[in-house]
Formats: sequence, structure tokens, C-alpha cells
Amino acid sequence: MSEKKNVLKDKSFSFAIRIINLYKYLTAAKNEYVLSKQLLRSGTAVGALVRESQNAESKADFIHKLAVAKKECDESLYWIELLFQTDYLLSTEYGIINNEATEI
Repeated sequence: MSEKKNVLKDKSFSFAIRIINLYKYLTAAKNEYVLSKQLLRSGTAVGALVRESQNAESKADFIHKLAVAKKECDESLYWIELLFQTDYLLSTEYGIINNEATEI
């Protein structure tokens, strides 16, 4: 039996990978540790919460976990925008990761 495709799970996992790679870049190339750590925390939390929602104990728990995932994604957008506005991210980098977060 094949597992049903979960677009949100796949996109949030890919987003977490992108966030981890961005964190590596920001710390190694730009020596930026504060904002990037905040982004790492919120950006990887999105996928973790989506994954947790699959094992929710109730419908209310499922909704709550996805609502928190949405909040974490919005927080990630904040850090991404802040990194862009302070010249840590180029316009193209910002556009790609901003679009990805917005899709989620």
C-alpha cells in the first residue's frame, strides 16, 4: 500500500533544509549568529510541527499543531525579511526563500 502524498510535509521539510543551509552560510560567510539562530529555530520548527500534527491525539490537537506551525512560518518570514533589509541576504536569495515560506 502506498503512502498518500503530503505536499505540506514535503514542502516544510524542504524549507527546513533550505533554512539549515542558509544558517551554515550566514555563520560561515557572514559571521552572523544572532538572527540566523532565530531563523534556524523557527524555520525548522515548521516542519517538526507539521510532522507532529500527523500523530495528533484529536482534531483540536491537529488544528493547534498546524496553527503553531503557521506562527513559526510567519516568524521565519520576519527573520528572513530582517536579514534581507540588513544586507545579509541578496534580493534573489530573499525572493526564493520568501516565496517558499509564503507557499507553506
